[in-house]
Amino acid sequence: MQCGTAMTASREDWPYAGLPGVVLRGVTVYRCPTCGEFEVEIPRVTELHQMLAAAIVAKRSGLVHQEVRFLRNFLLWQAEELAQHMGVSAETVARWEVGTEPMEPVADRLLRLLVASRLPASLPPIETVAHISDDRTPLALEVRAESNGWREAA
Repeated sequence: MQCGTAMTASREDWPYAGLPGVVLRGVTVYRCPTCGEFEVEIPRVTELHQMLAAAIVAKRSGLVHQEVRFLRNFLLWQAEELAQHMGVSAETVARWEVGTEPMEPVADRLLRLLVASRLPASLPPIETVAHISDDRTPLALEVRAESNGWREAA
Protein backbone atom coordinates (compact mmCIF):
# COMPACT_ATOMS: atom_id res chain seq x y z
CA MET A 1 0.00 0.00 0.00
CA GLN A 2 2.71 2.49 0.89
CA CYS A 3 5.68 1.11 -1.01
CA GLY A 4 3.73 -0.03 -4.08
CA THR A 5 4.66 -3.72 -3.84
CA ALA A 6 1.81 -6.16 -4.47
CA MET A 7 0.40 -7.59 -1.26
CA THR A 8 0.03 -11.33 -0.69
CA ALA A 9 -3.04 -12.86 0.94
CA SER A 10 -3.09 -15.62 3.55
CA ARG A 11 -5.59 -17.08 6.02
CA GLU A 12 -4.61 -16.34 9.60
CA ASP A 13 -5.98 -16.35 13.12
CA TRP A 14 -6.28 -12.73 14.20
CA PRO A 15 -6.78 -11.26 17.71
CA TYR A 16 -9.79 -8.96 17.60
CA ALA A 17 -8.80 -5.39 18.51
CA GLY A 18 -10.32 -4.14 21.72
CA LEU A 19 -11.37 -7.53 23.10
CA PRO A 20 -8.23 -9.35 24.25
CA GLY A 21 -9.82 -12.81 24.57
CA VAL A 22 -11.44 -12.85 21.12
CA VAL A 23 -9.73 -14.49 18.14
CA LEU A 24 -11.00 -14.45 14.57
CA ARG A 25 -10.07 -17.77 12.96
CA GLY A 26 -9.02 -17.98 9.33
CA VAL A 27 -9.57 -14.38 8.25
CA THR A 28 -7.81 -13.06 5.16
CA VAL A 29 -4.72 -10.97 5.91
CA TYR A 30 -2.97 -9.08 3.11
CA ARG A 31 0.73 -8.42 3.73
CA CYS A 32 3.37 -6.52 1.83
CA PRO A 33 6.49 -8.69 1.54
CA THR A 34 8.66 -5.58 1.20
CA CYS A 35 7.58 -3.11 3.89
CA GLY A 36 5.55 -5.42 6.15
CA GLU A 37 2.36 -3.35 6.01
CA PHE A 38 -0.80 -5.41 6.40
CA GLU A 39 -4.56 -5.21 6.08
CA VAL A 40 -7.10 -7.56 7.66
CA GLU A 41 -10.34 -8.38 5.86
CA ILE A 42 -13.20 -8.93 8.29
CA PRO A 43 -16.38 -10.01 6.50
CA ARG A 44 -19.88 -9.16 7.76
CA VAL A 45 -18.69 -6.88 10.55
CA THR A 46 -22.21 -5.99 11.73
CA GLU A 47 -23.04 -9.67 12.21
CA LEU A 48 -19.73 -10.22 14.01
CA HIS A 49 -20.43 -7.33 16.38
CA GLN A 50 -23.90 -8.69 17.13
CA MET A 51 -22.42 -12.10 17.92
CA LEU A 52 -19.74 -10.61 20.18
CA ALA A 53 -22.23 -8.33 21.95
CA ALA A 54 -24.54 -11.29 22.56
CA ALA A 55 -21.66 -13.37 23.94
CA ILE A 56 -20.64 -10.54 26.29
CA VAL A 57 -24.23 -10.06 27.48
CA ALA A 58 -24.54 -13.81 28.15
CA LYS A 59 -21.21 -14.35 29.93
CA ARG A 60 -21.45 -15.14 33.62
CA SER A 61 -18.62 -12.98 34.95
CA GLY A 62 -18.72 -9.22 35.42
CA LEU A 63 -17.79 -6.92 32.55
CA VAL A 64 -14.14 -5.93 32.12
CA HIS A 65 -13.26 -2.46 30.87
CA GLN A 66 -12.69 -3.48 27.24
CA GLU A 67 -16.15 -5.04 27.14
CA VAL A 68 -17.77 -1.90 28.56
CA ARG A 69 -16.21 0.15 25.77
CA PHE A 70 -17.16 -2.43 23.12
CA LEU A 71 -20.78 -2.47 24.30
CA ARG A 72 -20.98 1.34 24.35
CA ASN A 73 -19.65 1.43 20.80
CA PHE A 74 -22.07 -1.34 19.81
CA LEU A 75 -24.88 0.96 20.99
CA LEU A 76 -23.34 3.73 18.83
CA TRP A 77 -23.26 6.07 21.82
CA GLN A 78 -20.68 8.53 23.00
CA ALA A 79 -19.59 8.20 26.65
CA GLU A 80 -21.83 11.14 27.57
CA GLU A 81 -24.87 9.40 26.05
CA LEU A 82 -24.20 6.17 27.93
CA ALA A 83 -23.74 8.18 31.13
CA GLN A 84 -27.07 9.93 30.60
CA HIS A 85 -28.93 6.65 29.93
CA MET A 86 -27.38 5.01 33.00
CA GLY A 87 -27.75 7.97 35.36
CA VAL A 88 -24.02 8.41 36.03
CA SER A 89 -21.42 10.99 35.10
CA ALA A 90 -19.33 10.83 31.93
CA GLU A 91 -16.29 10.61 34.22
CA THR A 92 -17.69 7.41 35.74
CA VAL A 93 -18.10 5.90 32.26
CA ALA A 94 -14.52 6.91 31.46
CA ARG A 95 -13.27 5.17 34.64
CA TRP A 96 -15.21 2.01 33.69
CA GLU A 97 -13.72 2.04 30.20
CA VAL A 98 -10.09 2.47 31.25
CA GLY A 99 -10.41 0.01 34.10
CA THR A 100 -9.70 2.30 37.04
CA GLU A 101 -13.16 1.59 38.48
CA PRO A 102 -15.16 -1.60 37.97
CA MET A 103 -18.87 -1.33 37.26
CA GLU A 104 -21.21 -1.98 40.15
CA PRO A 105 -23.41 -5.05 39.59
CA VAL A 106 -26.53 -2.94 38.95
CA ALA A 107 -24.76 -0.84 36.31
CA ASP A 108 -23.33 -4.00 34.72
CA ARG A 109 -26.82 -5.49 34.41
CA LEU A 110 -28.30 -2.25 33.10
CA LEU A 111 -25.69 -2.00 30.34
CA ARG A 112 -26.31 -5.63 29.36
CA LEU A 113 -30.07 -4.97 29.24
CA LEU A 114 -29.57 -1.90 27.05
CA VAL A 115 -27.47 -3.98 24.64
CA ALA A 116 -29.84 -6.97 24.76
CA SER A 117 -32.69 -4.67 23.72
CA ARG A 118 -30.77 -3.93 20.50
CA LEU A 119 -29.94 -7.55 19.63
CA PRO A 120 -31.98 -9.77 17.31
CA ALA A 121 -34.52 -11.86 19.24
CA SER A 122 -32.68 -15.05 18.30
CA LEU A 123 -29.74 -14.10 20.53
CA PRO A 124 -29.46 -14.64 24.33
CA PRO A 125 -32.57 -13.83 26.35
CA ILE A 126 -32.55 -10.93 28.74
CA GLU A 127 -32.90 -13.38 31.65
CA THR A 128 -29.20 -14.26 31.31
CA VAL A 129 -28.25 -11.07 33.16
CA ALA A 130 -29.76 -12.42 36.37
CA HIS A 131 -26.85 -14.83 36.84
CA ILE A 132 -23.69 -12.72 36.84
CA SER A 133 -20.88 -13.64 39.23
CA ASP A 134 -18.64 -11.20 41.06
CA ASP A 135 -15.46 -12.28 39.27
CA ARG A 136 -14.28 -10.29 36.23
CA THR A 137 -13.02 -12.60 33.54
CA PRO A 138 -12.80 -11.29 29.97
CA LEU A 139 -14.75 -13.08 27.29
CA ALA A 140 -12.69 -15.85 25.68
CA LEU A 141 -14.10 -16.70 22.28
CA GLU A 142 -12.76 -17.95 18.97
CA VAL A 143 -14.99 -17.36 15.96
CA ARG A 144 -14.79 -18.24 12.28
CA ALA A 145 -16.49 -16.58 9.31
CA GLU A 146 -18.41 -19.17 7.32
CA SER A 147 -20.49 -18.78 4.20
CA ASN A 148 -23.68 -18.59 6.27
CA GLY A 149 -22.36 -16.32 9.04
CA TRP A 150 -20.01 -16.11 12.02
CA ARG A 151 -19.79 -19.25 14.16
CA GLU A 152 -17.90 -20.23 17.28
CA ALA A 153 -14.67 -22.03 16.25
CA ALA A 154 -14.26 -25.64 17.31
